[in-house]
Amino acid sequence: MGKTFTAAHWGVYEVKAGETGLRLEGFAQDPDPSPIGLHMAAKDLTDVRIRRPSIRKSWLEKGPGANPHLRGREPFVEVDWDTALDLLAAELDRVRREHGNESIFGGSYGWASAGRFHHAQSQVHRFLNLIGGYVSSVDNYSLAAGRVILPHAIGSTEFLLDRHTSFDVMAKHTELFVTFGGVPVKNAQMSAGGAGRHRVVAGMLEMEKNGTRFINIGPVSDNMPVDSEWIAARPNTDVAMMLGLAYVLHIEELAQLDFLNSHCVGYDRFAAYLTGEADGIAKTPEWAAAICGIDADRIASLAREMASSRTMLNISWSLQRAVHGEQPFWMLVTLAAMLGQIGLPGGGFGVGYGALNSVGHDNVRFKSGAFPQGENPVKAFIPVARITDMLLNPGEAFTYNGKEHRYTDIRLVYWAGGNPFHHHQDLNRLLKAWQKPETIIVNEPYWTPTAKLADIVLPVTTPLERNDIASSGGEDLIVAMHKVSEPYAQARNDFDIFCGLALRMGVNFSENLDEEGWLRRLYGVTSANAREKGVEMPSFDQFWQDGLFDLQPQALPVVMLQDFRESPEESPVPTPSGKIEIFSEMVDSFGLDDCPGHPTWFEPPEWLGNRESEDQFHLISDQPVRRLHSQLDASPHSKAGKVKGREPVLISPTDAKHCDLSEGDLVEIHNERGRLISAVVISDAIMSGVVRLSTGAWFDMDFDRSLERHGNPNALTLDVPSSSLSQGCSAQTCLVRVRKVDEDYAASVQAFEHPEFAA
Repeated sequence: MGKTFTAAHWGVYEVKAGETGLRLEGFAQDPDPSPIGLHMAAKDLTDVRIRRPSIRKSWLEKGPGANPHLRGREPFVEVDWDTALDLLAAELDRVRREHGNESIFGGSYGWASAGRFHHAQSQVHRFLNLIGGYVSSVDNYSLAAGRVILPHAIGSTEFLLDRHTSFDVMAKHTELFVTFGGVPVKNAQMSAGGAGRHRVVAGMLEMEKNGTRFINIGPVSDNMPVDSEWIAARPNTDVAMMLGLAYVLHIEELAQLDFLNSHCVGYDRFAAYLTGEADGIAKTPEWAAAICGIDADRIASLAREMASSRTMLNISWSLQRAVHGEQPFWMLVTLAAMLGQIGLPGGGFGVGYGALNSVGHDNVRFKSGAFPQGENPVKAFIPVARITDMLLNPGEAFTYNGKEHRYTDIRLVYWAGGNPFHHHQDLNRLLKAWQKPETIIVNEPYWTPTAKLADIVLPVTTPLERNDIASSGGEDLIVAMHKVSEPYAQARNDFDIFCGLALRMGVNFSENLDEEGWLRRLYGVTSANAREKGVEMPSFDQFWQDGLFDLQPQALPVVMLQDFRESPEESPVPTPSGKIEIFSEMVDSFGLDDCPGHPTWFEPPEWLGNRESEDQFHLISDQPVRRLHSQLDASPHSKAGKVKGREPVLISPTDAKHCDLSEGDLVEIHNERGRLISAVVISDAIMSGVVRLSTGAWFDMDFDRSLERHGNPNALTLDVPSSSLSQGCSAQTCLVRVRKVDEDYAASVQAFEHPEFAA
């Protein structure tokens, strides 16, 4: 046996035995390894593990629905596994018998494990399908608005992300790289099925070395790994700036009409809006400047630079996590179409450089074997970010992608893998909605906020405590994740938990296969798919002994939509017309006031353009550097980034002086939705009027004060749909106030800790 490897979303790690236990080292061939996973075996994480099956005291003593307002406030009682599984099976049977399977919500959204077998969401969804189905969710918090609008405009996100122009091509051909929202390589640390070699930074450095010029448009400057010009635009105003750029291209006859006529539909309808013929408002650079806070001359000159250069446009996923979040993605595609460089080497657009490690690389792509979920007999669903609306408003109608649906009456929630009290918005509102279900069940290794707010908590293993296979489309490594540690206390694999429940409920969950049997089956699927792409993988036994399979970059340059450019008839894009739809007849037919048939500027409900005073700030809640979402928040690596035990808030020197703030001061950040405590970091990397508080701090509510103590920004963010088209989240549309906390008040607010929660 050679080296022992494991994998996580953020990379591949070698496992070694240390003096005090397991020790993890980065993969030696990774040019830019992520430090996050080095701490997966840390004692700090063991200290917050769930030891045994635990049931909330009121629920155990009085039954389902008892004292739901005490979730998160009263202790749990530890029970043995048979008791827990008997109670759970009986409750699942009661709910489906009395209320039907449409009363069960199998949320389980979030990143749980890079392993394709012990993948918590697949496990719980398969089980729920076998017992009659569940209400599901569609899309994701990261990209919901983009996922819904892009198929109408040019093609699905999956279609595009698999085809992004590779960094080697851009290094040779791209003269100007203009990105709205930067290229945040902290996000590019990861891929869902495990990142392989991290090559985003190296790719951009090679572009810089070869003379590519970079322009970063947005409220922060520290989201680029290379030198760049920073154009500090107000948050939520990117569409206005793009319209100003488009106006110059149109009026100065720089727009490539040949491409617009041959490869696009609807430009004339959009141009009427652009020039003001349709609504009386010309989208001039001066008009845009008043909205986005950028000099009109710079907008005009940038449009000319883009037209005279081989230009790649890029957009961060964060821009569509806002009210009217569909519009910046649609407008970016439109702007790229006007430049006429889509399908040319080094030109066009990207909707994901910096979002995932796999985007922009030339790795061979094929589907990995995944634990099959089966078919869900229940057809009711919600857009993923509408969970609070569903719980509070059973029977209410909602629209999604042009069709009307209704929320069902949820009595039971089963969550495995994920933490809604991290990724949802307006968590105080979610707390109220969380009291509605009669039973909430969570499979979880750690006492996360969601576990603490459940009724039944089942302790599960971590990836180090089981065997699995990590494999992610577009990555260059497939990893044998060897079990290197025994399960903590009484933790069990999700697979074993659901096998036990299935036995009690009369269904066959395992298909008579054990862990090894399933791994062999999934590996066989992966091998067959690889063979279709010309890749011959070793036998399972050889792979398991070697520890990983290296696909090696294929060195085949990728130019997104090159075939479409060369022959739009033979290689159409997957839209109704087969062309880029600058005006969509389909979207227009939906008759939505908040998402018409072409890209449009809408004034957000909360932005710097309508703040009441300079004491209000636009809150940016981005992905953290030291975690993936809220995963491993209790690790030493995550803790080292906190200030006085809180997630820090970034503020400009000008605003810090205005608010009489110094480095390290504790502050209360608040609005009408909530209050939280954070600590100040002063930085020139953020524009005046904006503060940044990264997500992922485990939600820690002081119920008596209605105060979040750890610095979780979703105590403040806006929980409204991005639009009635996608119903995506709107976290980045948020105004707050910041006030310094005096010493007496600070002393009375205990800094966040990760105590055990079970009695």
